[in-house]
Amino acid sequence: MTVEPNTRANSGTITVTGTGTAEARPDLLTISVGVECRRDSVGTAYADAGTVSAAVSGALRRHGVGDADIRTSGLNVRPEFVWRDGGGQQVTGYVASSGLTVRLRQVTAASGVIAAVVDAGGDDVRLNGLGLGFADESAVASLAREAAWQDAAARAEQFASLASARLGAVTSIAEHPDAPGPVPVARIQRAAASEAISVEAGRASISASVTVVWELQA
Repeated sequence: MTVEPNTRANSGTITVTGTGTAEARPDLLTISVGVECRRDSVGTAYADAGTVSAAVSGALRRHGVGDADIRTSGLNVRPEFVWRDGGGQQVTGYVASSGLTVRLRQVTAASGVIAAVVDAGGDDVRLNGLGLGFADESAVASLAREAAWQDAAARAEQFASLASARLGAVTSIAEHPDAPGPVPVARIQRAAASEAISVEAGRASISASVTVVWELQA
């Protein structure tokens, strides 16, 4: 539990901000998959990107990933240039790229799914990163709020005692938006399908912060 109190006592009240953190084993893995095709023409680059994207999506579905957990997150077609003396800037080819955001609900099977994605996309696939979290954060968030409340209450009791007073009724409670949720794991790079990267779930955390105002009694 991290304590960052913001405490003041005046007009018979005391205000304390408490923070708390709860951890649990994550049950959701989100991966960012990119497709990038460099070709001599726009049409070929765009068509090949579509073919590779379809192959990647097909591999995901064959491994049990549902349609609701596969989302296209980007599409771009651009020329590539090179500068040549005497000729200026010239187009050397075209790049078509797209992205998929994929949620994997079987974290223990993630390594095999990622390997299948790389195998399906070949040299045109990119793995841009992954993050571990929770399909339903409510239970873990509730524990974090409880820890934040206990933190605030303990601090308030201490300051009331130092002021030769005691805590009365709670007059207000305010919860503050949490900063980033579950901590993402490190970025990963493309590897051959025969060299699947092991995904270690570990534990992920959620933090909460609450400001509580108590009456002070003599």
